[in-house]
Amino acid sequence: QTLKPEDLVSWLRDERWKAHKDYLVVDVRPRFDGGNIATAVNIPREEFNEADKALLATPRKLVFHCHHSLHKGPASATNYLKTVGASEGQEVYVLEGGYAKWAEVYSKEKDLVENLKKDEE
Repeated sequence: QTLKPEDLVSWLRDERWKAHKDYLVVDVRPRFDGGNIATAVNIPREEFNEADKALLATPRKLVFHCHHSLHKGPASATNYLKTVGASEGQEVYVLEGGYAKWAEVYSKEKDLVENLKKDEE
């Protein structure tokens, strides 16, 4: 299922929600080129391993994305569900529009984007 960017914003800004416990944003791009969504972890699709499975098992909500969330993000979410399976009660999402849409809308929001270079702001 997809998650609208504005819904993820509400999770990131809600002080009752804790990153890596209540939710985890999983960026499957090869690197954090051009910045990343705040609190995201970078797990390139090709490098997914046993240690990553443990990290992904804990949060109640997982949000996968790639640059546009057209191929690698959805494929990673599907692969996670097929090979690992969601933990009991865990919800798995793909971020609508991927990082490209996120950066387009939120690049000026310091609490939502990390690791942007000065010329990218």
